Amino acid sequence: MVEIANAAQAAAARRALGFARERADESGRSAAGASAPLPLLDTISAERWRRLSDNAIEPNGYYLPEWELAVNASAQARTNVSALTASVDAIVANDAPRLIGLLPVISAWRAYNLPLPALVSADPYGTLATPLLDRDGADEAAADLMQQARNAGAHALILRDIPIDGAAMMAFTRALASDGLKPRILQSHARASLDATRNAEDLLRDALGPKKLKELRRQRNRLADHGEVIFTIATAPSEIKRDLGIFLTLEASGWKARRGTALAQNEGDAAFVRRAVFDAAARGSCEIVTLHAGETPVASAIVLRHLDRAFYFKLGVDENFAKYSPGVQLTLELTRHMCADPSIAMVDSTAMPGHPMIDPIWRGRLAIGDVLIPLNRRDPFVPAIRLGLALRALVREPARRLVHFIRKFRETRS
Repeated sequence: MVEIANAAQAAAARRALGFARERADESGRSAAGASAPLPLLDTISAERWRRLSDNAIEPNGYYLPEWELAVNASAQARTNVSALTASVDAIVANDAPRLIGLLPVISAWRAYNLPLPALVSADPYGTLATPLLDRDGADEAAADLMQQARNAGAHALILRDIPIDGAAMMAFTRALASDGLKPRILQSHARASLDATRNAEDLLRDALGPKKLKELRRQRNRLADHGEVIFTIATAPSEIKRDLGIFLTLEASGWKARRGTALAQNEGDAAFVRRAVFDAAARGSCEIVTLHAGETPVASAIVLRHLDRAFYFKLGVDENFAKYSPGVQLTLELTRHMCADPSIAMVDSTAMPGHPMIDPIWRGRLAIGDVLIPLNRRDPFVPAIRLGLALRALVREPARRLVHFIRKFRETRS
């Protein structure tokens, strides 16, 4: 894990870290004292951005303009983001250049609180940060994004939460290879996904087995004692307004509220999700699914769409109905809904690896990782960046586990 193997390399690393510490720019508009500041994300033409997203080589519902601009406007600790962009001349004279690549970025200081000369993909309030690359010029777009990062003074580009076998990552790999470079995986894991091309009932039977399905049907029948069980899909503005309120109330009624992480508990986050869901739904890229027992909503979730993929953003449940597994019941209905939609090939759970609810139901696995993209050959800054991130992970992981243990202990005692 530690790549600095001799005194010369160690000295280079110290110089790199010292230089970056002096020059780190917390706003993310430049990296390591850049002479070419990056544009702010909210200055990018939304129309050009939409045209790029319509022709993207790999979907990412979290980097659609309707979603990411709302995040950038008000979401807690996620505002004031910059952008790497790639463009080509328009086909029609006097038109603006055509956008072929876009990646929202922040500085490593802001992402990790480390003075490293690197740019990092911005957190779009979802665990997916796949850059948008035009399918007709993906390799060129990847190369241009890297060049813009170099021009901004960065020595590396860190792509967080990217499908490591996806088309976008392959484009970056090819662009790097042309310069004699290759990407470095910093960490990776597998998370649940749904193969929506399959028959839903066959998929659920294979995943859960007859015994578990029978138990879930029993729970659903008991839930029906409280009223007819109804699954609804909100897409129209009036439906979105109603069901977004339901979702925010449910999400803020359980353990997320006790931890202080529910969207409705932060003014900026609440403003972000209201704007993002309305704007995305208006363009057909977002819906809210809700499960009712009679007049009572017992579970609700926000689902994003982009091209042939959907993304399971967040789930809220009424814990008063916990013995009926409302979150699981909603996910079963969502599975049927997505498998019946010919426009959707896969659903990304965007969940943590080993998630106890979604992993047993959606048995597909999507390899996700953080990838370091070196921008120059034989650059002594790159080993220093890897070392800094590795040491940070060594320090943070025990602390993360301790916090998780304390939370679980408190929840079992309450």
